[in-house]
Amino acid sequence: MNKSIKKMTITGCCIALGIILPMAFHMIPNAGSIFLPMHIPVLLCGILCGWQYGAICGILTPFLSSTFTGMPPAAMLPAMMCELFTYGLTSGLLSQFVNFKNPLASTYTHLIGAMLAGRIVSGIVNALIFRVGNYSLEIFLSAALFTAIPGILIQLIIIPILVYILKYKSKVI
Repeated sequence: MNKSIKKMTITGCCIALGIILPMAFHMIPNAGSIFLPMHIPVLLCGILCGWQYGAICGILTPFLSSTFTGMPPAAMLPAMMCELFTYGLTSGLLSQFVNFKNPLASTYTHLIGAMLAGRIVSGIVNALIFRVGNYSLEIFLSAALFTAIPGILIQLIIIPILVYILKYKSKVI
């Protein structure tokens, strides 16, 4: 199968997963901001398919999810789109340009670098554009780090396993 068709297929699956996963998690109050279910498929898409597909996945996933399910709410959508775009773009760029002999070290570098970049962009966008005057370092740290610790841990465990299985073990991509 043509590599670009594989990447488009994986991207479509990641977008679909990014719509379905939050629906399952949102049965629990505040679960979206705790477990970050939409982040997993976007980060995975960027690492597996590259920056172009990761960026597209990062923009379309929250937009389509909001359109079909109302999650994220319209007020949060622009900031989420910026954050997830950054996750997909950065994880894809890092996977293209930063690689080590150890695939696990590479995957963690791609993942952690993208997670940091996305959170920084989210903080900047919220502070300068969407919540001017109502956003502080305390709010940023609470939302981007402390509340999200379970989701961050899930990402750090699940994504490297999925990348290993899909990229190195089964050679899906």
